[in-house]
Amino acid sequence: MRRRNLSLVLHAVAGHGEISRAAVAAEVGLTRAAVSTLVEELLSLGLLAEAGLTRPGTVGRPGTALVLSDRGPAGLGAEVGVDHLAACVVDLRGKVRASAYAEAPNRDHPPERVLADLAGLVVRAAREGAAAGLRPVGITVAVPGLVGRDPGIVERASNLGWEQVPAGPLLTAALADAEPPAGTPADDPSHAPSAGPPSSAGRLSGLPIGLDNEANLGALAELWLGGHDRDLRHFLHVSAEIGIGAALVVEGRLFRGAHGHAGELGHVPVRPAGPACPCGARGCLEQYAGEEAVLRAAGLDPARAAAEHPGPGGRVRLLAERAGTDPAVRRALHQAGSALGLALSGAVNVFDPQKVVLGGGLAELSPWLLPGIESELRRRVTDRHWPDGAVAVSSVGREGPLLGAANSVVRSVLDDPTSVRPRENPS
Repeated sequence: MRRRNLSLVLHAVAGHGEISRAAVAAEVGLTRAAVSTLVEELLSLGLLAEAGLTRPGTVGRPGTALVLSDRGPAGLGAEVGVDHLAACVVDLRGKVRASAYAEAPNRDHPPERVLADLAGLVVRAAREGAAAGLRPVGITVAVPGLVGRDPGIVERASNLGWEQVPAGPLLTAALADAEPPAGTPADDPSHAPSAGPPSSAGRLSGLPIGLDNEANLGALAELWLGGHDRDLRHFLHVSAEIGIGAALVVEGRLFRGAHGHAGELGHVPVRPAGPACPCGARGCLEQYAGEEAVLRAAGLDPARAAAEHPGPGGRVRLLAERAGTDPAVRRALHQAGSALGLALSGAVNVFDPQKVVLGGGLAELSPWLLPGIESELRRRVTDRHWPDGAVAVSSVGREGPLLGAANSVVRSVLDDPTSVRPRENPS
């Protein structure tokens, strides 16, 4: 009950940005005395801060405004892409306070090497966050592959060449190697006295590490940060880089399926006799609407495009730049949109979402993809009215998986404030 009530208070503050104790009590249905006790505990945990007096507009004394703390407990997100690595630290308000990024050709590289490189970025971001008074309380990693029910295991990431990779334990070991020995200046908590050490053991390698599919985390970022109406509780989020991923949000929660594999839209066959896919099937959507497939259809060599336009977004920007003047690029993008619409129509007919949201590289290419997508949806979603504007473009874009990863740690704190240890007295 205590944990539930602490979470109710914390979510009430998070939902308003700034709110008085009296307003929290009215919202959550607890007495003012009970809320005051809960608030004091949340203040002691470093989860809330006081931000001056509120002016309620009614007779009586003004209250003290409560806000989520922008120091202390924080979320740390990391991302493994096919051609990049990234990490960031967000405070409880969801604001990015530290980040690190590196271009990295990860395809077919040993997972141990990839995760060792990622650990270096995670340490760098955490140190930058510590300088701002933040201490991560967990790490979530976005990966371009299947993450099942077994914690810490990437079951399959075709575009990386990974099969049954224990990414969680490997990252824990890599962090232990990447961090300086305890007691060295870089590990000295006095560098960030208000934040304390980064974990209960004073080490990032002691933090809980979660893994999730990049599309799932992109959808959660869209739900939490996308700026949509609160009424948007059912939507299909689809994104693309090298591959194509999708995630379904139902009643404001991520739908994972029986084995945690829901949303593999990229491997829906749109041409059963089509080209072979790295997943082992033929004619998958990725072979028609994935980044490399669109480049080939436009007469561009994917390897050369990658060399001349490295990093995530480089090839997408190339396509967007050429789409204005090159008919072959426009035709390739229209064909990709039609293939997407064909696959999406099946998902729409089965799940009946309020909207389809295009994220990642699809958002940047939406002016040329949307005509084909919407044409196929109008033709194939026939049992109900498919309204104009029901395909939306993400405001989070390609940062979605990384932001979703970091904010998933924050959400775990909001859901269970008791998981955070009391902040230490710097003296």
